[in-house]
Amino acid sequence: MSAHDIRSAVRPDPDQPMVDIANYVADYRIDSKEAYDTARYMLLDSLATAMMAMKFPECVKHLGPLVPGATLPGGARVPGTSHELDPVQAAFAIGTQIRWLDFNDTWLAAEWGHPSDNLGSILAVGDYLSRKAEREGGQPLTVRDALGYAIKAHEIQGCYALLNSFNRVGQDHVILVRLASTAVATAMLGGDKEQITTAVSHSWIDNGALRTYRHAPNTGPRKSWAAGDACRRAVTHAINAVYRSVVGYPSALSAKTWGFYDVAFKGKPFEFERPFGSYVMENVLFKISYPAEFHAQTAVECAMKLHGEVAGRLDQVEKIVIETQEAGCRIIDKTGPLANYADRDHCIQYMVAVPLIFGRLVASDYNDDVAADPRIDTLRDRMTVVENPQFTRDYFDPAKRYIGNSVQVFFKDGSSTEKVSIDYPIGHRKRRAEGIPVLLQKFEAAMRGHLPAHQVKAIMAAVEDPTRLDAMSLHHFLGLFTL
Repeated sequence: MSAHDIRSAVRPDPDQPMVDIANYVADYRIDSKEAYDTARYMLLDSLATAMMAMKFPECVKHLGPLVPGATLPGGARVPGTSHELDPVQAAFAIGTQIRWLDFNDTWLAAEWGHPSDNLGSILAVGDYLSRKAEREGGQPLTVRDALGYAIKAHEIQGCYALLNSFNRVGQDHVILVRLASTAVATAMLGGDKEQITTAVSHSWIDNGALRTYRHAPNTGPRKSWAAGDACRRAVTHAINAVYRSVVGYPSALSAKTWGFYDVAFKGKPFEFERPFGSYVMENVLFKISYPAEFHAQTAVECAMKLHGEVAGRLDQVEKIVIETQEAGCRIIDKTGPLANYADRDHCIQYMVAVPLIFGRLVASDYNDDVAADPRIDTLRDRMTVVENPQFTRDYFDPAKRYIGNSVQVFFKDGSSTEKVSIDYPIGHRKRRAEGIPVLLQKFEAAMRGHLPAHQVKAIMAAVEDPTRLDAMSLHHFLGLFTL
């Protein structure tokens, strides 16, 4: 931490973590084929979740201009709609679409989060810039350009999350979406290292949103648009740094008393496990099969395996024991009434009960009509959630990054099912070969569920050849999704 005298008006050198981000975004050359291949799948997966979210009116109502009529013809499009918006509001809308169903990619460590949330900023700014370049005779951005920015956004968010727990001080993980999106959006707008550092300093001075809306007794739908809000703020910081030459704050982190470390992080500087590269994108976790908070993904898989044995004996269940990681115990172990969709998709007991009963878990299973089935709460009341220390150790092991869960059902006659344990879900790097075909099925089904057949045909043709897709102008690609 800087020893800068609080009484001195001499501007210090910028805090090193902010400089490191600027150097990485401006200078680092990504040469990992695996990172680009994974990023391509991440883009398709995120657009799939966005199209699936269009079935939910509570999501759709957030997607237009901030006030009626505040559109920008020739601006940034919102996939699956006819909206053309300024890039700030478009970043909010796209980020909200991608995050709404809790079905996009995930990163788990000391902090957790969803790095593809950053696509809200990247696609909005990218579409705006690419369309503008075409109108002005310039060079539009390509899909590969967007993938490169996504790799860097994933890396910033994910590397900060490895050893720095913002949730431990009550802050929501979207603080890292705002950080990563601010950095890459500034670079996309043509910002140099100084401007990136300036924009990042403003991001830290914003402090962070509280996690109140993610936890009982206040869980609510803000958690579904919080990442979009972070994207919106990030694009604002980027525009201010590049187009308005705002002043930066070099010790935004380390200033005594007034800096982020002292105000929000208990005086501790950030810690880092590794330098920035492409590690996070290569190891990111996909939510492929189930729209469930990721700490519970393998618990849902376990419950699905037990469905056939349990569904016919629900009235005979005496208890159900769920073993999970420490983080799972802390954030999704919920008892008592669940107030809404957002409450249910962050309750491990609910996410286990539904597949035990129905043999499925889909987004609509969190709706009020399904939740009204009394069998769900009856099973929840019979569940015990405990930490399995090995699951916790494997969760933090950088060579594993497992998300283990086990489920066992005990019956009143003294019999029981086997204890089903799964260390990592289908979306894990170790199950890529198994998972990617399922991800592509998810993508095509989501397209067919919202877009006209002729558009789906054009989209599937565009994504068939990775080389052609990478070379495609970003605005032409995003135009395929416009109604």
